[in-house]
Amino acid sequence: MNKLYKKYIKTELLPTLFCPGCGNGIIQYAAIDAIDKLGIKEEVACVSGIGCSSWIPCYYKLDVMHTMHGRALAFAQGLKLAQPDKKILVFTGDGDCLAIGGNHLLHASARNIDLTVVMANNYIYGMTGGQKSPSTPKGSITKTTPFGSIDEPIDGCKLAMTMGASYVARWTTAHPVQLAKAIREGMEHCGFSFIEVLCQCPVQAGKGVYGEKEPAKILKYYREKTDSYKEGKEIAEGKIPIGTLKYDKNAEEYIQKVNKKLISQGIKRG
Repeated sequence: MNKLYKKYIKTELLPTLFCPGCGNGIIQYAAIDAIDKLGIKEEVACVSGIGCSSWIPCYYKLDVMHTMHGRALAFAQGLKLAQPDKKILVFTGDGDCLAIGGNHLLHASARNIDLTVVMANNYIYGMTGGQKSPSTPKGSITKTTPFGSIDEPIDGCKLAMTMGASYVARWTTAHPVQLAKAIREGMEHCGFSFIEVLCQCPVQAGKGVYGEKEPAKILKYYREKTDSYKEGKEIAEGKIPIGTLKYDKNAEEYIQKVNKKLISQGIKRG
């Protein structure tokens, strides 16, 4: 067995509940690779909401809060305020984060609080039967859009950047090395880090979203459908930008603001 899995995964709980071909295992490995390279295993706490991707940290030999649907960021912000020295890693999905949890994403981004959020975007509600999610592409056939979705999909990265997140990146499960590097950068960064991962769901999204149920072919689709982002570069028409989309090292972080306010009031935090 892989050495990192022995070190970080509760092997007695294997196999995971992820469907065959699901991309969540790739994200799960990328995150522990990032944590291990940073050497911060004892400093990390994970928080997740509800959904397929929210089970990712539940197999880790780490402190984990598996919380309520859409409330991962609310719990994570409370944990960060209570224990500011902790490195908080949040796992969420497009439904959990952009629908019921969308309000918490807005406020966490605006606060620029020091959290690292990994949002697995499989374009669908996978765990509850394949309903349309906020990010589902137009025209997709789902359980709740049998004639094709007519809604404009929500872009989580654009939303986070607009609201003030200081580190924003997007990768796919076809780019595991780059994803692990982005998670490392996000956890090293002092501020709100939002990392979207386009993640295949061959069972529920399959033909209705991708036009394909074969996981390897969906990974190929990700490589063909994406284009590397660089400032000033024009993204090819019809392509999804991937890479580091925003990295503001000078933005003031929320806990720093809180501490300044306390000091101005003559209060020393214990």
